Amino acid sequence: MRGARGEGWGEGWRDGRARRALFVVVKIGVSAGLLWLLFSQTDVGAVGARLRGMEVGWLLLSAAIYLLHLLVGAWRWRLLLGTQRIGVPVWTLFRSYLVATFFNNFLPSNIGGDVIRIADTAPLTGSRTVATGVILVDRVIGLVALTAVAALGSVLAHHGRMPVPGAAYLWMVLVGFVAVGVPALYHPQLVTKMLGPLRVLHPEWVEHRLARIHTLLEQMGQRPGALVVAGAGSVIVQVLLVLVYVALAHGLGISFRVRDAFIIVPVSLVAQLLPISINGLGVREALFSYFFARLGLGVGAALALSLASAGLIMILSLVGGVLFLLRRRSQPATERAELHDGRHRRLLDATDDLDIDT
Repeated sequence: MRGARGEGWGEGWRDGRARRALFVVVKIGVSAGLLWLLFSQTDVGAVGARLRGMEVGWLLLSAAIYLLHLLVGAWRWRLLLGTQRIGVPVWTLFRSYLVATFFNNFLPSNIGGDVIRIADTAPLTGSRTVATGVILVDRVIGLVALTAVAALGSVLAHHGRMPVPGAAYLWMVLVGFVAVGVPALYHPQLVTKMLGPLRVLHPEWVEHRLARIHTLLEQMGQRPGALVVAGAGSVIVQVLLVLVYVALAHGLGISFRVRDAFIIVPVSLVAQLLPISINGLGVREALFSYFFARLGLGVGAALALSLASAGLIMILSLVGGVLFLLRRRSQPATERAELHDGRHRRLLDATDDLDIDT
């Protein structure tokens, strides 16, 4: 009986791996197919020449803006940790953010970076559940800000006679985020009640984590000012990312107005979230080409700007890879000591244990 059950589990595991592998192959096919289609419609040599002609000053400015965008993201993360009575230097979180960005850009999905951030802050919170919850809230606030900027951009596009495909869905998603998120913060019992059926899996384990989630949401709901500031920080993050593209466009000699950038960049970022390609590769270029054609700028300019931005972000992400390697060598003496420093630990109740939850 046990052998049959183990064999069935093994087959299910292998089937799951096969499905994931097939999904990755499909995403690679989508990215490669879109890029082939777009490059077949333009002069590849001209795109390369435009990229080689990038003005160094504008390139350095765009790199500085992108790093500032990451720093503001780390500051937002610090605000959310503060709602749980956890104080961490922003530079510590910035380094973690850089490492997470490296994994986000060099793995097929964005999950790897979140795992790094959770691992870095779990010792501070005394709970992986709380660390994960903070990251999820950080993600949701970021998605709300991105969707809001993209939705507002779709309104500008409509008035500028440059319609955004699926603009109505942006507003639907935005309303959905608000409709679910606000009650969750001010009535956390609704979340724990919704997740209650999970108790059948492991009553004690699930109950303990639901209690952690309830406390996390309750404490965040008691700090609405911090959440509003974090939301404003998320909008600043999106604005800075748009300015990265504007600076790169100037460096490439592309007449890319700020108004148009606030339409095209956020919409393309939302589209890249769809799990149909490798990190949005191909999808981003297709959307840029669609909008640039409307602006009379051409597919070649769209590809040059899109590829320049992707290249810049990947090169800067390598800084996170270097930090990760250095941290692995020196962690026992530096990072681990910093993460476990009592000054940065959560102010736990005397009855609360300090073990890291699994």
